[in-house]
Amino acid sequence: MAWGVLKKMFFRKAAGVRWIVVFLGNPGDKYAETRHNAGFMAADAMEKRAGVRISRLKFKALTAVADIGGEGALLMKPQTYMNLSGGAVQEAMKFYKVPLERVIAVSDDVTLPMGKLRIRRSGSAGGHNGLKDIIAKCGGEEFPRVKIGVGAPENPEMDMADWVLSSFTQREMSVMAEVSSRAAEAVETIISRGVDVAMNAYN
Repeated sequence: MAWGVLKKMFFRKAAGVRWIVVFLGNPGDKYAETRHNAGFMAADAMEKRAGVRISRLKFKALTAVADIGGEGALLMKPQTYMNLSGGAVQEAMKFYKVPLERVIAVSDDVTLPMGKLRIRRSGSAGGHNGLKDIIAKCGGEEFPRVKIGVGAPENPEMDMADWVLSSFTQREMSVMAEVSSRAAEAVETIISRGVDVAMNAYN
């Protein structure tokens, strides 16, 4: 069966939203290829896989609704800047009555090597301001995360804020293209088969 037909079967437009997938990053061309925007890069990969455009402005975010593995999912790219991401998620959760355990956050992680993927069922923010704001505004830490490794600076004295807002090199961008696609696949696996299966497959 052709991929186009399979994609239409797997990613049908959803009538009801049961999941929220929030891809974390900063809006604007200035930040497009920076390390902190690994989540937005995964959103671009998800657009291609799902055949949707994450472009409708709603809940202070660019959004799209897709059917992933038979489940309705709201895909979000908050436009509030990273450290205020929780407000957008909070609004969407309230509107669709989605519980926190069915919110998936996709973000960069400086503690992981470049291109490494790690899935967690829950946990602390680990110093990530976007995750920190979601935890603060949405009711706790009990939501799955897909973390994309962006590496740490070679110079230990480099300010971490400067590092995450620095741009990927050309070689790193090719790595990011591959890991972004895997991150989108991991989101699909969490929704369709559960967090444990996804952790075993991608960690």
